[in-house]
Amino acid sequence: MFYGAGMTDRVTVAIADGVADVRLNRPDKMNALDGEMFRALLETGAALAANRSVRAVVLSGEGRGFCAGLDFGGFMAMAGDDSGDGGGVSWIGEVPDGAVTHNAQQTCWVWREMAAPVIAAVHGVALGGGIQLALAADLRIVAPDAKLSVLESRWGITPDMTATVALVELVGLDRAKELALTGRMISGTEAFDLGLATRLADDPRAEAMELAHEIAGRSPHAMQAVKRLLNASPHRTPAESFDAERTEIGALIGSANQVEAVTAYFEQRAPDFADPTD
Repeated sequence: MFYGAGMTDRVTVAIADGVADVRLNRPDKMNALDGEMFRALLETGAALAANRSVRAVVLSGEGRGFCAGLDFGGFMAMAGDDSGDGGGVSWIGEVPDGAVTHNAQQTCWVWREMAAPVIAAVHGVALGGGIQLALAADLRIVAPDAKLSVLESRWGITPDMTATVALVELVGLDRAKELALTGRMISGTEAFDLGLATRLADDPRAEAMELAHEIAGRSPHAMQAVKRLLNASPHRTPAESFDAERTEIGALIGSANQVEAVTAYFEQRAPDFADPTD
């Protein structure tokens, strides 16, 4: 599925040992989301989703913060350009054929949809679109002194980058409403207490990379099956979830990577797993 064209330097990617180190790279603007950042995130996510050798992803921000949210100044300057050559921002609200998201929402949802587990490493600020990007990850490792806010109510708008799904799943309906209605700032410590942060760490990126390498060292077929099962569980009946469990385990038992996991364990060696091809 096509979500934009034209790579920029807004996002950097380094892949080693099955782990993709993805960094928002606009430190002078606290990695605020302008048109180029949206496009770069979309393309990076789509490229990693198609790369079957990627077994885990760490998503972080360069400089003093994870992401300060929407760059209002940049969007106001670009809003009048509807030339269709990619310079304007009208494409951000477009829904590609067959998609359930428009391009701005897909900036977040692409990380949720991809097969590999994604870990967000949050330091500094994660505001508005920034917290919504972090919420799209499977896990969030957050600095205790980080500042997070579902900030849209300050600007007279609503969360519109898939956080309305993630917030309710993570903290429940009433707390999701409180965070979105007030737009209040919370610390990383409170985010952990609420369930928005998976772990606290003084160096979130370092801990996220360590965890990503641990995940990448396990059978990718099993790790991806876990993500599929748990992501879908809130939207299924118990019977549907149990049927999905039987399907996933049935495909794993006796497979090459499952046999390798057991064999390597008893031989006390590191496993050598094959990348998924389907």
